[in-house]
Order: sequence, then structure tokens, then C-alpha cells
Amino acid sequence: MSSSMKRRDLLIRLGLLGAGVGGAWWLRDRVIWRSPDVTFGAPEWLAFAEPRANVPTVMATVNGREVRALIDSGAQFSVIDRALFEDMGAPKTIDMPIVAYGVGGQPQLGKGVTLDIVVGQTRIPGLRAAILGLGPLASDDGLGAPLILGQDVLAQMLLDIDVVGRRLRFLAPGSALPPGVSEIAVRREGRALRSQISVEGAIIDAVIDTGASSLLSLTREAAQGAGLLDGRAQSSGSSIVLGGAMQSTIVRARTVTFGEQLYENVETPIYADVVIPGYPDALIGMAAFVDRRLVMDMGAGRLHVSQPMDITVGRGR
Repeated sequence: MSSSMKRRDLLIRLGLLGAGVGGAWWLRDRVIWRSPDVTFGAPEWLAFAEPRANVPTVMATVNGREVRALIDSGAQFSVIDRALFEDMGAPKTIDMPIVAYGVGGQPQLGKGVTLDIVVGQTRIPGLRAAILGLGPLASDDGLGAPLILGQDVLAQMLLDIDVVGRRLRFLAPGSALPPGVSEIAVRREGRALRSQISVEGAIIDAVIDTGASSLLSLTREAAQGAGLLDGRAQSSGSSIVLGGAMQSTIVRARTVTFGEQLYENVETPIYADVVIPGYPDALIGMAAFVDRRLVMDMGAGRLHVSQPMDITVGRGR
């Protein structure tokens, strides 16, 4: 990973639409793009595979090939980079065109493929994934992660992330929660977890996105509504997104409240509005969980988070 990576945000919000109309949505979700079967071994901690990034990555095997995977609660479906797919000998694809939209709204046409995934003791056989060009997400100059495990996988498990220890583990649904975590009010919409966040007193609906590194990212319309484009100082930023990079305007929000936690002087990227139905006004990223532990239960629509520093580094709970 190049040094320039340290100066750029990661911001992934992947939406996939199946081609066709009417019953094609049901066919995609229930038959062609059915939910994966996940089997769990003994719970184990997995170290972040890229220690210089605050987004969660782990090493995984894909059809026997070891790769780095991004664990992305903002991606509707799992994705394999097109170059890796071709290098694996191009396994048989699923004959269903897919249009994917990244955070910048740029469309990308792809297909699907069935993969056998192993992450530690967790096995995900027959995972249906989209084949897309991930650009710098997959390259060594970016995140170096040619595999994204998205909401389709995370909905089948509890995701336990120890942000201080820079590690995570996958737990079977119904597993006991670790001590010291409290529930934050969220709701499940589709497969995503959404929560209300206060930005200088303005209430904004946001998606919890482990593929975003900033505490808060906003569309321009949401930033305008929150009063952040009031003439205060601005700077320029760049984020790695699906298939490339995009520019942002960065301002500082005086106060942001998420759950019961107050953040001050928050550096906030603002992106051009995305004209896609259902696209979120805001993303809550990994910087919201610095010095904390979070347990996401996307299947049940629940989120539990510890207070800052309520984690013993190096000791599992």
C-alpha cells in the first residue's frame, strides 16, 4: 500500500440491481442470488490484514486462493475483482447481468459467479458474488482487497470487531454478546443497518458502513440541510471507491452525536448527490468506533457498541 493511501478515505457503498423487471427482483434475491449458507467453527480472532487502514480486512481463501477481503456492511452483495476472477481461470458465471453503483453513482455492468470462501474457521460454500472491476480497492496501491464480503454474508452472522485490537471474529447467530457493550438504536432497511445521527443539531438518517473510514460522510444535499455549507473553511479530499477514486469537499462539523457519544470538530467529507433511489444521505464509518468494540447483528437489525476504551487489548472476551 502506497503512502498516498494514508491520506485518502476508503468509501464503499455498493448497490447491485438485477437486470429485468417485475419478478426479476424476487428471482434475484431468492433463487439466483440466494442467501449463502455459513458454517462456523470455534470462535477465533482474526487480525486486520491491512494494519494501516481502519476498515476491517481479513485474509480469506477463494476457491483455494488466498486473498485479502474487505468486510463491508455498506455493500449489498459480495464482490470479486474482475482481474482476480480471470486469473483464477474464470469459473463459470451466473447468466444474469448486474448493474452496480458505487458511492459516486457511476454504473458498472457485470455478472455473477459462485465461489467457495473460507475465512479462518468460517466456511461460506457456494457464495454468489458479483464480478466487477474494483480498481484501487484491489490493487497494492490501494487497499489490496480483491474480495468484498457484504451484507449478504453479514446477515448470516454476528460481526464482532475489536477496533482497538484491530481484529474481528465471526459468530453464529444467537451467540452471547461480550460484556461491556450496549445497544444503539438502529433499524434494518433491506439488509443495511440505519441509524439517526445529529449533525450540529440536524437529524440525518445514516447507514452504518464498515467500508467507510470517516466518522461521517454526507451527500451535498444533506450537508446543505445541516448547515455545513455556510461559508466555513473547506478543503479537498479523495476517496477510493468502486472502480476508481472520487473527489470530495471536506468541512469540519462542530458537533456530531451518534448514540450517546458526542464528537467535536469532525472532519466530514461531502460528496456529490447520487441520483439513485434509496441511496443514503449519510454514512457512519469506522472512525465512529475508535477505541471501541462493536457487534453487528445485521440479520436481526441490532448494533451493540462499548464505551471508548472499554476493551482489553490482546484478550478475547
